[in-house]
Amino acid sequence: MAKSQQTFNKLEREKNKAKKREEKRKKMQARKDARERGDLKQEEFVYVDHLGNFTDTPPDPAEKEEIKLESINLGAAKNQDFDEKIQGKVTFYDNEKGFGFIKNMTSQESYFFHFSECKDTLAQG
Repeated sequence: MAKSQQTFNKLEREKNKAKKREEKRKKMQARKDARERGDLKQEEFVYVDHLGNFTDTPPDPAEKEEIKLESINLGAAKNQDFDEKIQGKVTFYDNEKGFGFIKNMTSQESYFFHFSECKDTLAQG
């Protein structure tokens, strides 16, 4: 006797698909009926407040900020050329790769540098 081609999992999968299709059809019909009656659901609209949170109420036009177009920067920030030399101690230097870090003695900040930026020979320490 041949085994049935319809397994239990196939039947369950088909039932679930049919159920989802029916639910989707009911939702579409409910939206269509609401649109024809002119009932728009408020929960379909979401607004963003000035803090970036989602709200159901529209923003107050009195709190609207005017931003000048000149204040908007498009593109990447331009590199600034520094004429001043950073004086400090070399904390790390990789001779093979040609880069290192200099610790500024006054501000204790660490700066990355490449050997092409250095005029003198360098050693760690």
